[in-house]
Parts: sequence; structure tokens; C-alpha cells
Amino acid sequence: MSQDISVPNTPNAFSDFNDAISTSSSTSSLKRRASDSFECPDPSVRKKMKEDSGLTDQSARMDSREGSSSTMDEIAQELQCGCCAELVYRPVLVMPCQHFFCGSCCTLWIRNGGTNCPACRGAAAVAMPFRAMQPVLDILLRNAPHKMRAQRERDQADEIYKAGQSIRIPSPREASPPPDVNRSTEYVHPCPHCLPNNPYDWRCPQPIADPNNDIEHAWPIEDGVPPGHANCGNCENLLALRAPSTTKCDLCLVSFCGIGVQDRCIALPLLSQHPHNLSTHADLIQSSEVYECFDGNTVEVEIMLDYIEHHRITPRHVYREIIHHIQKHPRGFAPLIELELFTDIHAVAPGQEPNADAPRNKACRMCAAEIFLWGLKEWWIRERQKGLLEDSVLKRRDCPEARRCIRQKEDPGMLPSFQRNLLS
Repeated sequence: MSQDISVPNTPNAFSDFNDAISTSSSTSSLKRRASDSFECPDPSVRKKMKEDSGLTDQSARMDSREGSSSTMDEIAQELQCGCCAELVYRPVLVMPCQHFFCGSCCTLWIRNGGTNCPACRGAAAVAMPFRAMQPVLDILLRNAPHKMRAQRERDQADEIYKAGQSIRIPSPREASPPPDVNRSTEYVHPCPHCLPNNPYDWRCPQPIADPNNDIEHAWPIEDGVPPGHANCGNCENLLALRAPSTTKCDLCLVSFCGIGVQDRCIALPLLSQHPHNLSTHADLIQSSEVYECFDGNTVEVEIMLDYIEHHRITPRHVYREIIHHIQKHPRGFAPLIELELFTDIHAVAPGQEPNADAPRNKACRMCAAEIFLWGLKEWWIRERQKGLLEDSVLKRRDCPEARRCIRQKEDPGMLPSFQRNLLS
């Protein structure tokens, strides 16, 4: 039954009416009552319903975890290094193709002769630190720590590549000239100075006949190198020994034509030459031979490379200091020659051996590189004695194994002591 409510027409009465309505609204329930037909007298049924609800929630949580694990696996697969096919570590981005790799993998690729992108083989000039990817890797490893590489692998990678550094990708070597299909395989082809009216303003006193034009007077290959000629140590073409463009290395005794490849087919004064493949600081980082100079002591090499970079020392400056140090020694280059340091570094035969006391004034690029690598460790010893290194490096204790030290890899505080001078 409905109840009629009369509202008195007085201010106080109207206020009392509002209070009554407010009280009634606050005390009445807004929930809908269950239907009288719904009955659940058995407590076991209620318990079963709760258990089923709990299983549903647990299953949902498990599905969520499985979905999250699947997502992490997919992300990790997308972040694999193109070289080692593992989760990328210390990523670098190759430009301009924008493929990414582990910094250590990219460094090893270049050390082994790579001159392009390891993935697409496209032309590339530099591999830059991929800083934008590192936060993504950090998040992935926090949620999936089992995907992190072993500590030993990370330590080895850190020895090869220092995080945050750009890697210069060397330019491809000059392509060899196309083969001359008309060149005879039985007779010697004349040198550039043998032909009449050649553009070099000088002709061989004993010119060699061109087998294509004068087969009767051609020089057979089986008779060896023609008189007054030799093969260039760089391009291996025939040259005239007395030609103005011909130079000879006083260390390997090989001659160079001065025509085939500019700046390479030539022997220059010792201090003017450039060591082969050792022109920049990046070349030192990428050279496995530099590490071999220190018997694989990567810790000492990294200290030296950081020092060279900090003081902006070029490889050519180091090379010149090594040359000056050798020239000050009474025996000069004699100890290096006795070690056969310059033997068989070219594919062509050397010239005649001069007097042992003959001056050594000119060098080819290959011999300059041999001098650099031979004297690099001793140069570093002399440089350390200048006291320009950090105190933490200068205060390291000497290793009793001296030159044979292999402990510094495990103990960076150990300093290999190289006491014997190579010139002694």
C-alpha cells in the first residue's frame, strides 16, 4: 500500500521533511534482493563454486605468465646478433644499412678482413654504439634473466670491444686489374719502359720483345727474369731496374716499379714511409698482430691503446720514434736483419744481398709495418717510463714472470715487466 505524505507549507516543516528523506535514503539498501526461488541449502555446493572460481583465476594467471614468456622469447629472437645468433651484447649499429651486431662480433669481423656489413655485405664506413637498444635489452633481461649470457662470455667480449666506442670499417682494397686475356703464358710480357715511345720518357737499354708482335725474339718465362729487370714487390709486374721510377727497399731488397699502384709500388725514405694497414688508431684496435706483439696480453694492449687515444698519438708518430731509437743503436738494423724479419714478406724474389755494413735508408710499406710491430712493445715500455699514465697503472707491481707474463688477464693490478732490450 502506498502511504500519502503531506508536506506542510512551513519552512521548518519543509526542513524536517528533507531530513527524513535523507535518513531514509541512507539507511535503505540499493542492492536488489535475491529471488526467493534461488536456494542453495548445501554448503558443499558453495565450497565447490568457490574452488572453481579460484581455479579460474589461477588458470588466468598462468595463461598471463605463459603469454608474457612467449612475448619475451619473441623479443629476444628479434634482438639476436646477426653474427653469433645470440642475444646481442654491447650492440653497435652499422651505417648506413642499420644492421646491428655485438660490438665484439663486429670487431672480430673487421680483424679477420671484413670491409663491409657482416649481414648484407653492403658498403659501410662505421659501426656506432646502438644506445637506443640498450634500455630494451635491460628491460628484457630484468624480466627474463635466464637469457643473459654467461659471465665468461661477457668478459671475453669486453676484452675485444670497449662499450661506447665507434668502430671504423676499413675501405675495401683496390680491385686487381682485369686479367689480360691476350697475355702469353709462355713468354715474358715487356715492362712499361721496354716499348718505344712510352709515356715515361725513358726506355730500357735491353728492351724485351712483345710476344704478341715478335714471338721469335720474345723471352721465355722458363728462362727466369730478363737481364736488367725484376718484379715489383707490390703489383708483381715486370720493371726496369735502372728506370727513374724504380725504387728499392734496403731491408727486404725488393724493387718497386713506382707505376702500378700509387703510394704502394714504391720504397720511400725510412721516416717518410707509412706502415702497411697501420695508419690510424682504429687500425691498431683492429689489428690482431698488435695483440700478438704483447703475447696476447689484452689488458696491457688496452691500456696502451687508451693512452695513445688520450694523447692523440698517431701510429706514424710511434713508427718514427721506433726508427729514431733503432738508428741510435750502434748496430742499427743489423739485429732485425739477423732475425730475418724482412725475409719472404713479398711474393717476388729479392735483389742481391749488399754489404752487411751498407746503409739502410729506404723501406717499403710492408717492411715499415714489420719495424712498427717489432718495436711497439719496447716503445710502450719507454713511454710508460715517462710517468704520464694514471697512478693506478704506474703503481702496479711487477710480475716475476717478466716477458712471459700471462697473469695480468686474471689480475689487472699485475704489471708485466719487460726488462730485456730487443736491441741488446
